[in-house]
Amino acid sequence: MEGTARRFNVTERASVPTGRNGKHKTITAQILDNLEGLSSGQALKIALSELPDTKINIRSALSRASHKMGKAVGTAADDDYLYVWNL
Repeated sequence: MEGTARRFNVTERASVPTGRNGKHKTITAQILDNLEGLSSGQALKIALSELPDTKINIRSALSRASHKMGKAVGTAADDDYLYVWNL
C-alpha cells in the first residue's frame, strides 16, 4: 500500500480489545450468579418488565453464556415472567 492513502485509521494490535462485552453481559452475569445459590427444585422468577431486552434475546444470551461456562440451565417463560433453573 505504499504511496496510497489509507481509508481507515491504524492502531497498535496491543490496544485492540479482546473478548466480547455484549449488551446482555450484565443481566446474564446476574442471572448466572443468582443460580449459584439455588437449591434443587428451585427456579429464578424474573419479571419480563425488568429485562433490558426481549425474553427471546435474553434467553439466547443466557444460553450462550451458560454453554461457555459449561453450566446447564433450563428456561421457561409465560406472559409475565422468565423462569431459570439449574439442570
